[in-house]
Amino acid sequence: MTHALNAPAPTDTAQSQRPMRRLAASCFAVLMSLAVVAPLPAFARAAPESFADLAEEVTGAVVNISASTTVETRNRTLPQLPPGTPFEDLFEEFFNRRGQNGQNGDSTPSRPRRSNSLGSGFVIDPSGIVVTNNHVIGDANDISVIFSDGTRLKADIVGKDSKVDLAVLKVKSDKPLKAVKFGNSDAIRPGDWVLAIGNPFGLGGSVTAGIVSARGRNIESGPYDNYIQTDASINKGNSGGPLFNMNGEVIGINTAILSPTGGSVGIGFAVPAATAVPVIDQLREFGETRRGWLGVRIQNVDDATAEALGLGTARGALIAGIDDKGPAKPAGLEVGDVIVRFDGKEVKDSRDLPRIVSSTPVGKAVDVVVVRKGKEETKKVTLGRLEDSEKQASLQQPSTDTPTATRQALGLNLSGINDEMRRRYNLKDDAKGVVITRVDPNSAASDKRIQAGEVIVEVNQEPVSTPADVTKKLDDLKTQGRKSALLLVANAQGEVRFVALSIE
Repeated sequence: MTHALNAPAPTDTAQSQRPMRRLAASCFAVLMSLAVVAPLPAFARAAPESFADLAEEVTGAVVNISASTTVETRNRTLPQLPPGTPFEDLFEEFFNRRGQNGQNGDSTPSRPRRSNSLGSGFVIDPSGIVVTNNHVIGDANDISVIFSDGTRLKADIVGKDSKVDLAVLKVKSDKPLKAVKFGNSDAIRPGDWVLAIGNPFGLGGSVTAGIVSARGRNIESGPYDNYIQTDASINKGNSGGPLFNMNGEVIGINTAILSPTGGSVGIGFAVPAATAVPVIDQLREFGETRRGWLGVRIQNVDDATAEALGLGTARGALIAGIDDKGPAKPAGLEVGDVIVRFDGKEVKDSRDLPRIVSSTPVGKAVDVVVVRKGKEETKKVTLGRLEDSEKQASLQQPSTDTPTATRQALGLNLSGINDEMRRRYNLKDDAKGVVITRVDPNSAASDKRIQAGEVIVEVNQEPVSTPADVTKKLDDLKTQGRKSALLLVANAQGEVRFVALSIE
């Protein structure tokens, strides 16, 4: 009894705590109601409840592409080996066993070989204009377009372009076809929702969703790489299919995947609509592309080069060579100019210039803003046409020749050009400058792949003809407080490139 009297009864404890529990429950309910009704921050958007309505709206314009190629192959004959040649019997058995010769060993034609490929595409005009990838159709001589309702129509090639990997087809239909429109791919941002529809592994119309992972990707597949990267599942067979924004507009054409397995690992690439539309328009109008041509050879501007040229920050495309027959030369562009704007568009780095130039109409007079010796100048250039046989504006690739073993500077042994140097390094008769006879393998010059036998033509855009000229100009730069020197270096063929080296 004592224990029972002195100890509080369980019922008394429960009654004393009940008001506190009620208060806590009320606070929790208020907080939950606030969480439900409170709006999302302005920068956040709720994920779509479903993509079904969007998919239903556009699926009718997405098609499967079946491309077949028939190739006549000829069997090889058994090599005519001299009697008694070692392994003569082995060669004969090898070829006969693999059907390389006729039954009696004589050459006979084989049956035509037929190869097939499957891909995707989409209709952009109700009259029957279909877009796909160039690699989907290749050199096919029999192309069919298969619609979501099972209709199968023969297709003719309107035009194709391997550089941007696009092809335009034409089908004839008794009725107008469902078509989709292109959207503004420049407006999309990483994180935006996208929808991919295509024909993966030949399964037919399949819908996948994801986001834009990145823009402006260079996967080194061509001179105009500027891909949209997405994690929407893209697999073999999706090539040529559309990538939609949430308004049902095509903002990309699915083209490639990065995958160690051959299947989707969440890294797919699409040609942006902004890149594709001008090419498609040209293919529809001319049956071929007609790209603008500037006639320059360019290279990238790194931090050291920017400092040497007084650019402030690394930007633009550095002209390393000018085609004598191109539009740039009569317009007054010079080797050493840095193109920072072209036809009103900013050139952030050297990759931008070929893409901008190629999309500019042939014959158009454009303003080209260059930085020359630290000052901006504007030149008027009338663009030519880039033919397949002409050299495209591209990054100058450094020489990979093996160095061979005289004043020294920057880890370089230098010599004037004389008959012995011309013979040793196979220099042209009109070569001018200072020849490099050795490169210190531990120097910055070696890291920049400067090679023995190359010729220093200029130092900071001023010509040099003796090793003393080089060292004097380097000393002057140090006196001016400059951190790097810009060398114009020529190889034995006379092709030049700029190399910035630290002089600290």
